[in-house]
Amino acid sequence: MKRLLSLAIVLLFLTCVMVNAQTFNVKYEQGSEKIEVFKSSLENPVITQNIKQSMRPYLHPVLPYDGKGVFTEIHPDHHPHQTGIYWGLQKVNGRDFFMKNGKTHYRKVDAKVLIAKGESVSWQTIYDLLDKGGEAILQESQTWTLTESEGIFLLDLEWTGEGLQDIMIEEFHVGGLFIRMPWFEGIEGEAVNALGENNHKESDGHRAIWTDVGMAIKGRGNWGHIAILDHPDNIAFPSPWRIDSQLGIGPSRQILGDYRISKGSKTTERYRLVIYSGDLNPDKLKSQWKTFSKE
Repeated sequence: MKRLLSLAIVLLFLTCVMVNAQTFNVKYEQGSEKIEVFKSSLENPVITQNIKQSMRPYLHPVLPYDGKGVFTEIHPDHHPHQTGIYWGLQKVNGRDFFMKNGKTHYRKVDAKVLIAKGESVSWQTIYDLLDKGGEAILQESQTWTLTESEGIFLLDLEWTGEGLQDIMIEEFHVGGLFIRMPWFEGIEGEAVNALGENNHKESDGHRAIWTDVGMAIKGRGNWGHIAILDHPDNIAFPSPWRIDSQLGIGPSRQILGDYRISKGSKTTERYRLVIYSGDLNPDKLKSQWKTFSKE
C-alpha cells in the first residue's frame, strides 16, 4: 500500500512538472497570416506576429504575463507607418523599408514553428526586401524565442540579413528593431537607458547596453514596460538608440554611418525584449543583461 501511495505521489509530481513545463503553445497553420503564442493559463494569445504575404511582419498585440492590457500599438496618428514591434531599415540601396511596409517593398518567403510547446517556444519568418522593379535585394529572417521568468516575458530576436545583391545601407537616425507602445499626448510614461538618461532630449542617438520604455496601460493599475537588451556580439555594440518624442524606441546601427552587406554574405543581430509590469528596476535589468550577454 505504501509503495502504491509513493508511486502515486511520484506520478502526480511528474504530471505537475510536465504541465508546468508546457507553459506556451504556438499555433500556426501553413498559409495563415498570423502566428499566435498562447500561455496555458490565458484564453487569448500573448504574442501575435502578423505575417501577411506582402507586408512587413510585425508583433501586435503583445500582452504581459497576466494578459491584462495591450503593450503595443499599430498605425498611431503620430506615426502611421509604425506597427507594434518590428524590424525596418532605411536607405537600403536607396529604398525605405521603415516607413514603407507594403507589397512594393516586402514579399513573404516562409514562416514556420521551430518549437511549438514548452517553457520555451520558437518560430521563424523569412521575407524578401524588394527593389523598385520587384526583384529581391535582401532576404531577412527573424527567429523569435519566448520564455517566462518570475512573471516576466523574455522574448529573444535573432535577425539575419543576407545580401541577394550588393547592399549599401546608408546612415540614418533610425533603422532596425523598433517598438511602438500605445503613447498618446499627456500619458504618463518615460524611456530610460542604462546610463540613466531619460526620453528624447537626453538619450536620442546615445549608445547604451539597454533601454526601457514604460507607460500607463489601459486596463492596468500599474505601468507596462518593454526593455530591449543589446547583445555584445552585435557589430554596433553598444548600439546607439533612436528615442523619439512619443516614446518609440529602437537600437540602430545606421546611426553610426553607412555599412555594406555584399552579395551572398550575411549579418546577424541579437536582442532580448523584457516585457513586464510595475516599476522600473535598473539593477534587475542590469542583471538580466549580464545573463543575456553570456548566451
